[in-house]
Amino acid sequence: MGIESAALKRVKPSPTIAVTQKARELARAGRNIISLGAGEPDFDTPDNIKEAAIRAIREGKTKYTDVDGIPELKAAICAKFARENGLSYQPQQVHVAPGGKPVIYNALVATLNPGDEVVVPTPYWVSYPDMVLLAGGEPVFAATSAETDFKLRPADLEAAITPRTRWLILNSPSNPSGAAYRAEELQALADVLLRHPHVWVLTDDMYEHLLFDGLKFATIAAQEPRLYDRTLTMNGVSKAYAMTGWRIGYAAGPEALIKAMAKVESQSTSNPASISQYAAVEALNGPQDFIPERAQAFQARRDLVVSMLNQAQGLSCPKPDGAFYVYPSCAGLLGRTTPNGKVIQTDEDFAQELLEAEGVAVVHGAAFGLSPHFRISYATSTEILEDACGRIQRFCNSLR
Repeated sequence: MGIESAALKRVKPSPTIAVTQKARELARAGRNIISLGAGEPDFDTPDNIKEAAIRAIREGKTKYTDVDGIPELKAAICAKFARENGLSYQPQQVHVAPGGKPVIYNALVATLNPGDEVVVPTPYWVSYPDMVLLAGGEPVFAATSAETDFKLRPADLEAAITPRTRWLILNSPSNPSGAAYRAEELQALADVLLRHPHVWVLTDDMYEHLLFDGLKFATIAAQEPRLYDRTLTMNGVSKAYAMTGWRIGYAAGPEALIKAMAKVESQSTSNPASISQYAAVEALNGPQDFIPERAQAFQARRDLVVSMLNQAQGLSCPKPDGAFYVYPSCAGLLGRTTPNGKVIQTDEDFAQELLEAEGVAVVHGAAFGLSPHFRISYATSTEILEDACGRIQRFCNSLR
């Protein structure tokens, strides 16, 4: 008898974590490795946020808290949604969890019955389908492509919906493609959803503040108020405030759903770390001026990476709207042979051979449900990115 449950057998480990782990192991073995696998800002958490955490420790705010968030943080989240998104929520409509991933997981576990379907556009963040499977549901993939700017078209959403559909997961700006929906594009999707009142929307807005070229952020519950009562609007402090390790995600939605999610959390993780919650209060209520400055830095890095990758033989790299990822196609390299005689047949072959030959770790596109592509995180310094892209160019040029 195997150790894994039937539910666990349905899922695979996170490929992005696996790539980062492999890169760490090679680096420990003495290889000169550049890891572009993890989606983590290289900026530090701002000092005012750190100070709020230290103050909380000194004041003894180190006990258990309310299961799904302290009142101060729920109030700060309500204020954030009103200020930045034009969305009105009460504290009892807010859920706080130890990271964005548990927010999504809690929502799925609280609502899915065996066989319920969740529409997941491809390419997707690696964890969406596996969390659906773990919660007993079935992911239904709705394909996008570089031709549609990696955005879901209304007709493709319509085609994916069945009587068993429970949720649509929308992520904008997107991990891995960086695609961001304009208000009118969200409205077109909303028009489809209004025809299917049994479908709820989970919108993952984690990269909200990382938008480029003057683009304005839009989120579906604000764009189409008639969807407010069946939308869970999810966000967190990890990307905008460089607080990945603090593990605070949050969401707002209908009170009955939030109650159900709190029930899941009460029997799984219990409350997020008290110190992290007080830090998150300061993040949301404190100065926000550094956010656009950091977005500018990411935009400059994006431009550098897109330019250098498009100069590499056989690669085609679209320019993303936001987040800190590019999702180039390596279709032009399939069938080519490396100097050591290995034929590149898939994007996974490409990623493995690139790591072997040049010490650059990227995540292959099959992990995100759309091949032949690969994802690069450019959340690192310009010098490292120039070095990495130079190595990628050299590797591509070595293929015959």
